[in-house]
Amino acid sequence: MAHYAKVEDGIVTRVIVAEAEFFNNFVDTSPGVWLQTSYNIQGGVYYDPETYLPVDDQSIIIGNEGRQRKNYAGIGYSYDADLDAFIAPKPYESWSLNEDSCLWGAPIEKPNDENVYRWDEEAYQADNNNPKTAGWVEITNE
Repeated sequence: MAHYAKVEDGIVTRVIVAEAEFFNNFVDTSPGVWLQTSYNIQGGVYYDPETYLPVDDQSIIIGNEGRQRKNYAGIGYSYDADLDAFIAPKPYESWSLNEDSCLWGAPIEKPNDENVYRWDEEAYQADNNNPKTAGWVEITNE
């Protein structure tokens, strides 16, 4: 079984699980195309479906159209034909797309410590410092 996404005007509208042979007899007269996607791919990295860890040999992506599409397709995702990739909706105005992974990234790095953080777009936009330093806010149990 494989996963397939229906793409209409560059947007994923449906995702189904089917055998490849299903499409040999399937008649779909609605606009759009069906593209294979892989449930185990994120950011162009293939993850073992049993351990959820990246597989050591990433060459498993080559030759598999679903795995080559960078990310698993979700409803509302866009499909970029030039990158041949599914891309999640942009989470924040200030974030930018990494075209190698097709994942969105914050304009400043998240602190690398044991604390948990969330992105605060309002704090980032309100920060008048140059370069901006606000954006990641620590989540506390208070």
